[in-house]
Parts: sequence; C-alpha cells; structure tokens
Amino acid sequence: MPERRRALSAQLARARGPASALKDAFDVGRTFANFASCITEVLSTGSKNGTTPEAMIHGRPHVEDLLGSTRGIIFATAHTAGWESLGALLARHHLKKVMIIMRRELDEGARKLQDSMREAQSGVHIVHVGDDPLASLPVMRHLRDGGVVALQIDRVPPGMCARAVQLFGRPGAIPEGPLRLAQLTGSPIVPVFSARTGHRRYSVYLREPVIVPRKASDHALDAAAQRLADALGEFVSAHPTQWFAFHP
Repeated sequence: MPERRRALSAQLARARGPASALKDAFDVGRTFANFASCITEVLSTGSKNGTTPEAMIHGRPHVEDLLGSTRGIIFATAHTAGWESLGALLARHHLKKVMIIMRRELDEGARKLQDSMREAQSGVHIVHVGDDPLASLPVMRHLRDGGVVALQIDRVPPGMCARAVQLFGRPGAIPEGPLRLAQLTGSPIVPVFSARTGHRRYSVYLREPVIVPRKASDHALDAAAQRLADALGEFVSAHPTQWFAFHP
C-alpha cells in the first residue's frame, strides 16, 4: 500500500517532526501493527476470545464529576487506537449511553459488518449522518436525555463545514458539527483520546471540557475549535503511532 504508507509518513512527520529513514519506517510499521491489533480485537467481540477491554482512565476530577452527572456530553475524539472501544469502556465505568456519529460507508456490506461489531459492545449505538438536515434531531434528543455523543475531529470530508485552526503548527481544520451541537444543546465538549497499551488494554485521556455559549460569536467558535485542535495535537504528538492517519 505505497500511497497509504506515504500519506502516513507525511502525517507522522507533522505530528512528531522529521526523523531518519529508519525511524520513519519503524513508526509507519508500528502504526499499521497497532491498527491491525485494534481491528482484530474489535472483530473478536462476542467470541470466546473476546474478553472485555480494560482501561486506565486519565481525567481531571471535574471531568470525572461531569461524566457522573445526568448532563449530556459531547466527546470529541479521533481515529486513534481503541476509539471504537471508548463507548463500551466509558459506559461501563459511568453508566452512560454512547452514540457514535459516523459518515455512512460507501459499501453497504462493509457498513453492516462494522456497525454490528461496534454495537456488540455494551452501551454503544451507531448513527450515520450525511447531508440530511433532520439526521441531527435524534442526536440532539440523545444529548438532552443525558447521553454521550462521540464524534471524530481529525478528518474533514469534502463538503463538510469546518473551522480553520492551527494543528501541529500548521494550518488545519476541525469539523464544525461538534461546536454547533454544543451551541444548540448546551452540552460541554470533552476531548477524549485513547492509546493501546497491550492486548485489550487501553489508556484513555480526558481533557478539560470546552464550553460553547448558545449565542457564541464566530470568534468564540474559532477559539473553541482551536482548543479542540490543541488537545488533539497534544495527544497525537505524544502518541504518534497510535494515530491512524492513512489519508493525506
């Protein structure tokens, strides 16, 4: 997969800085290995070998209090190791119902397979959104009922509204969806990222909540987007081979 390897090499260079050819080859290989391990663990969910994932959760005390409340929360996450297990892990620890928002797969068979694997984890529900403006209504209702909504912020598909940010010291973009959901519902956005530390073992990092006022100005939305970008950049820079950035 030369194109994927080149794209990943470029993303690694952005995240951790330049490296020797040997170091770069090692990091590319390690990222693919982490990805394969995570996919294998998700595929084995529900089988005789599919034990429940373990997690060490790192979060500030007031974030833990927020998770223990009845308030709806938006998780801003990314394509990192174990992101598909975050819902089950946090549902188990905090008894939260987790809704994962994703764009629909182009292949219907692949979509059904992946959704069934993810929903086999307790407490997780998958919702696909696209161009339908009414698709956000169940999401808003879920938040107002005290649930958790998880969205990924490290990719902006063509046609998606986004906010310009600085990421790894360069121009980047963050999807606008989480910011608008927070603005409409009053739910805080909690940046949360995970790293695989062993077989079915993960470290989950919760960052300080980002609050978006209901009457937020463009300046306030830009500032909130930058805080999310900073949290993403901080995590990825510390765990570059846990970030599955296979696209340019």
